[in-house]
Amino acid sequence: MTKSTQDLQPSAERGIEQPRTRPWVRTALVVVGFAVAMLVTNAIAAQLHNPFAALIIGPALAIAMVSLYVWTGRHVERRHVSDLAPKGATRHLLIGTGVGLTLSAVTVGILALFGAYTITGWGSIAGALAVAGTMCAVAVSEEVFFRGVVFRLLQGRWGACVALGASAIIFGLVHMLNPGASLWGAVVIAIEAGLMLGAAYLATGSLWLAIGLHFGWNVATVGIFGTVTSGAEARDSLVTAVTSGPDWLSGGSFGPEGSIVAVLVCSVVTTLLLLVAHRRGRLSLRRR
Repeated sequence: MTKSTQDLQPSAERGIEQPRTRPWVRTALVVVGFAVAMLVTNAIAAQLHNPFAALIIGPALAIAMVSLYVWTGRHVERRHVSDLAPKGATRHLLIGTGVGLTLSAVTVGILALFGAYTITGWGSIAGALAVAGTMCAVAVSEEVFFRGVVFRLLQGRWGACVALGASAIIFGLVHMLNPGASLWGAVVIAIEAGLMLGAAYLATGSLWLAIGLHFGWNVATVGIFGTVTSGAEARDSLVTAVTSGPDWLSGGSFGPEGSIVAVLVCSVVTTLLLLVAHRRGRLSLRRR
């Protein structure tokens, strides 16, 4: 049978709606995809103990995660990826790293004053460099997922306040998968880190400050001061040290992040960031 001219026209021109991916399916694929990417990235990073390999592979993994986020935003979500824009990236990264290093130093310093942290000897510069390379991948992958994906999507649906609280809780719960984790550790990591990093993203509209904060804290806590972070296994560091005393003070097997000191110190920065976000009109109950 000979087809009519109308039959030969593209279906879109004939008024027939083309099948499209439903929004919730696309969102689910983005969330699951980046969750898997984060877990794979962190699993690879955890094996990087050689400083040369860590300083090459760690940043390479970070770049791959950033590239995937930008590509997905443009071609899958069809949006302008402003939260990883190059403008201001270096400044935010440096400020965040500096503040993260300072917060860790203040926390450990207070623990030392109370006798909960003691340096026992020298470690190695190579170990500290390996930690720095590893944490490039960890900080970027976790911030891309928890703030760039989870926080952003929650904010778009339910507003900044819900996004801030919910993403912090999810961040804390995921850290219960670490070897030395506990419910207390999950609670404090949600408060001190989940809220602070979410507030950094909210105040700036950019992931770079949060990435810097995350990186600086981890490098100092693990690579310089020789403690564990979030209950993860200990690594070689610049110095060797031990923590002692009640878990609520020392953090126990969860590391200084499980200490009430870390909660109080980081909450100061969280409060300041939320004040900035409020002043800029970004802290609201309504969705964007």
